[in-house]
Amino acid sequence: MHLVITGTSSGIGRALAGRLLAQGHHVWGLARSAQPELAAEYPETFHQARCDVADWSQVAAVAHAIHAAWPCADGLVTCAGLQGAIGPAVSLDPLQWSATIRANLDGTYYAIRAFHELLRHTPRRAKIVCFSGGGATKARSNFSAYAAAKTGVVRLVETIAEELRSEPLDINAVAPGAIYTRLTDEVIRLGPAVVGEAEYQAARKQKETGGGSLEKVIGLVEWLLSSASDGISGRLLSAPWDPWAGFGRHAGAIAKSDVYTLRRIVPEDRGLKF
Repeated sequence: MHLVITGTSSGIGRALAGRLLAQGHHVWGLARSAQPELAAEYPETFHQARCDVADWSQVAAVAHAIHAAWPCADGLVTCAGLQGAIGPAVSLDPLQWSATIRANLDGTYYAIRAFHELLRHTPRRAKIVCFSGGGATKARSNFSAYAAAKTGVVRLVETIAEELRSEPLDINAVAPGAIYTRLTDEVIRLGPAVVGEAEYQAARKQKETGGGSLEKVIGLVEWLLSSASDGISGRLLSAPWDPWAGFGRHAGAIAKSDVYTLRRIVPEDRGLKF
């Protein structure tokens, strides 16, 4: 496959790119920093572009270059992101808060918008995999910008899936779980006074234990990029908790339901009457 992946210089994006390249796929990796190791190890199949996904002009320029080099893209994975503004929402720098939204939410949308046309040219069913994260399904104190952006990513995925239902394309969001990355180290470095005691202790535990299974995250992305997931679209899937490997057998039932989506809970859902 020919795949475009954002955020390939570190973390999950770096690990995912390495796995897919090792399997013989062609990867074009977008990141703000250079990626000499992947380029040296896979000179024929790895292409890199320095790009800030929060800047539309940069993303559009890279998309234009890739379109000139590749006849199509089979999949897009948006791994790029940052925690950005951390602390009580009412005391944060508004511009830093906004920049966090741009990096995570705008960055995801820009990639989808820029590469959609290239995805439409693939002879197979196209795939888009976006990364959600902590705070998308429940409130996360001191991480309001990151959580709001990642929640926005989920709703963006659901909306695009509905809008493009007639196209041979599946788009889904992945909740990776508590993976140990540079974001974990950032939480530890900032300390409990900034991030909160619970977040700080959770990050320390992640680092000490190695965090959640990166293999499960990569496995879920590989499954979503494959034909085994055809028809599964507009969903938020948890790498460590959901039995995603067997979802293909139930694609029709899932498509007709609202499972694995964000929904408002009303009193009747909890057996309450007001």
